[in-house]
Amino acid sequence: MTNIGFIGLGVMGAPMAAHLLAQGHSLFTYKRNGALPAALNGVIGCDSPREVAQRADVIITMLPDTPDVEAVLFADNGVASGLSAGKTVIDMSSIDPLKTKEYASRIDALGCDYLDAPVSGGEVGAKAASLTIMVGGTESAFARVKPLFDAMGKNVTLVGGAGAGQTCKIANQIIVALTIEAVSEALVFASKAGADPAKVREALMGGFASSRILEVHGQRMIERTFAPGFRSKLHQKDLRLALDSARTLGVALPNTASCAQLFSVIAAQGDETLDHSALIKSIESMSNHTIG
Repeated sequence: MTNIGFIGLGVMGAPMAAHLLAQGHSLFTYKRNGALPAALNGVIGCDSPREVAQRADVIITMLPDTPDVEAVLFADNGVASGLSAGKTVIDMSSIDPLKTKEYASRIDALGCDYLDAPVSGGEVGAKAASLTIMVGGTESAFARVKPLFDAMGKNVTLVGGAGAGQTCKIANQIIVALTIEAVSEALVFASKAGADPAKVREALMGGFASSRILEVHGQRMIERTFAPGFRSKLHQKDLRLALDSARTLGVALPNTASCAQLFSVIAAQGDETLDHSALIKSIESMSNHTIG
C-alpha cells in the first residue's frame, strides 16, 4: 500500500480519492475549509501542502486552474518545499501544457518525478472509476504509479513526455465543445422547423451522427437537466487554454474560438455554473427559440 497525498477534494477529486482509500492506501490531504465527505473518512488532514508532501510518497493534485496548481506546488509551504528525492508528483488538473513543462522541470530538479495526468469523464466517470486518464511523463514513473491510475480510470494512456497529457486533454476538450455546439445547433434547428427534438435525437442515434454527446448531452438538452457534471465555466477555461496555446504555437482554431464565445454568452447570462451541455442556451438565445 502507498502513502498518497491528494490535494483538491472537489466534485471530481473526492470520488477519485475515495477509490484510492477503498484500496487500502493511506491518504493525506490539505483542505482549507469545509468538512470531508463521509466517503473520505480515514483521510488524514495536514496543516499545509508541504506537510502532505513530507508524509506521502505520491502527491496528487486535482485543482481548477493553472494558478491554483502553481500555488499549491511552489508557494511558501507548498508541495515542492516538502519533497525529498524519489517521490512522485501527479497533477490530474486540466491546466496550461506549456506551464506544465516548466513545473515538471522544477520538480525533476528536486530528484522527483512529475506526471501530468488530466482526466475526462466528468463526475459520473470519477464516481464509477471509469475516467479516461491522459498521461505525460517518463515511462518508468508511469509504470510505477499505473496501479493508482487503474483504481480511478479504465482508459489510461501514456501519451508522451511532460506536457503531453495536458496537450491531449486540450484536444479532447476542443472535440467535446465543438460536438456539444453541433448537437445544440441541430436540435434548435429541428425544433424551430417544427420537428420533435426528442424524436430527431432518437433517429440520429442510429446513424453516422451518433455520438456519446448526442446520447447523453442531447438528452440533457431535451429534458433541461443542466445540474453540473462538468461546469460550463471550467470548459470555458479549457478553451481559453486551447486558444492561448494555439496562439503561442501559431495554430489556427477558428471553430474553437467561436465556441469559446458561446460559453461567454452562457457566462454573461449567469449560467456559468451549469453543465456544459447548457451551451444550447446560447444558441436558443440567439435564435429566440427554446427547444424545451
